Amino acid sequence: MTRTPQKSDKFTFGLWTVGNVGRDPFGEPTRAALDPTYSLQQLAERGAYGVSLHDNDLVPQGASAQERDRIVGTFKRALADTGLKVTMATTNLFTDPVFKDGAFTSADARVRAYALQKTMRAMDLGAELGAEVYVFWGGREGAEVDAGGKLLDALGWFRDALNFLAAYSESQGYGFRFALEPKPNEPRGDIFLPTVGSALGFITTLERPELFGLNPEFAHETMAGLSFPHALAQALDAGKLFHVDLNDQKMSRFDQDLRFGAENLKAAFFTVMLLEESGYDGPKHFDAHALRTEDEAGVWAFAEGCMKTYLLLKEKVERFKEDPDIKAALEAYRVRDERLEALGRFSPENAEALKAEAFDLPALRTRGPGLERLDQLTVELLLGAR
Repeated sequence: MTRTPQKSDKFTFGLWTVGNVGRDPFGEPTRAALDPTYSLQQLAERGAYGVSLHDNDLVPQGASAQERDRIVGTFKRALADTGLKVTMATTNLFTDPVFKDGAFTSADARVRAYALQKTMRAMDLGAELGAEVYVFWGGREGAEVDAGGKLLDALGWFRDALNFLAAYSESQGYGFRFALEPKPNEPRGDIFLPTVGSALGFITTLERPELFGLNPEFAHETMAGLSFPHALAQALDAGKLFHVDLNDQKMSRFDQDLRFGAENLKAAFFTVMLLEESGYDGPKHFDAHALRTEDEAGVWAFAEGCMKTYLLLKEKVERFKEDPDIKAALEAYRVRDERLEALGRFSPENAEALKAEAFDLPALRTRGPGLERLDQLTVELLLGAR
C-alpha cells in the first residue's frame, strides 16, 4: 500500500483550511493570505483530489458582477490546469455582522431573506464550479440567551429556508445533495442541531428529506464529549453520510481544527476503519488548519500530514483485519447462535418460542467478553508492536 496520496484517495481541503491566516480571538494573523489558485497548485502537487469553498473564500463580498466573473474564470482555468475538482460548496453566513443573531433563524425577517439571497448566489457559484454536495453549517444559528422566546419559531424558519433552497436547486437543475453540519457551540453559546442525532431527526421533518444528509465533523462531536466514530456510524447506518470533515480536537476545548490524528489516534483509527469498510466513496475532507505558530511551510506540512496519517491508519486497518490474535479475539467476542438469531426475526411463533426459551443466566453473567485484551491488541498495533 502506497503512503503517497493518490487522486483515488479523494483527499480534499477547504480553501479556508490551507488559507487560514492564524487569526484567533486574541491575536492578529500570523501568516499572509494565500491566493486560491496558488493553493490549488500546491495541493495538486501533493496529491490532493479536490477543494471545497465558501462563496467568499473565492469571491470577496461586494465584488461587482464583472469582478466576480473574472475571479471565477481564473479559478476555473486553474482547476483545469491542476486537474482538481470542487467537491463541495457552502455559504459564509457567519462573518458579516448582519448575521450576529442568526441567518436562517434570525428574528429579523429581512436578515432571513438576505440569507436566502446570499445562499442562492453561492449555490449558483458552486454549481458553476461543478460541486455536487452543498453543506449547511449553521454557525450563527443559535443563541446565548433564550429570552427572545424564538426556539420553536427558529426551527420553523430553519426548516422553511432549507425547503426553499432544496426547491431552488431542483428548479435550476443543480441536483445538489445537501449536508447539514452539526456543532454544539462556538461561535454561539448554543447552536441549533448540535449533534448528528439531532440533525438526523430534523431531516425527517423536511419536504424533501431524501435530498438531505450529514457532514459530521470529528472536532464538533469531540467538543461535546461525544464519540466521533459513534456519530459517524449513526450517519452511515441511516444512509445519510453525504460528506465528512476530518480533523482532531481536545475534548471540551474551543474548536481547534487540529491536523487529523494529532490527538485521538484510536478514534482516528476507527474513523478510517468505518470509512474504508462501509463503502463510503465521497471526499475525505480535511477541515482543519495549521497551528497559528506556523509559517507557510508549516501549512503544507500540515496538509501533507493529514493525508499521510490517513494512509498510515488505512494500513493499520488492513493489519487489524489480518492479525491472527485480533481475529481470534473478535471471533470469541461475537458469540453466534443461528437458531436464536433466527428467532429474533418477528413472527408470532418466534415470539412464543423466545418467551419459552431457557437462558443460562449464571453463565451469561460471569462471561468476560475479552475487551481488555482486544483493546490492548489494538493499542499495540497502533504503536507498531504488531
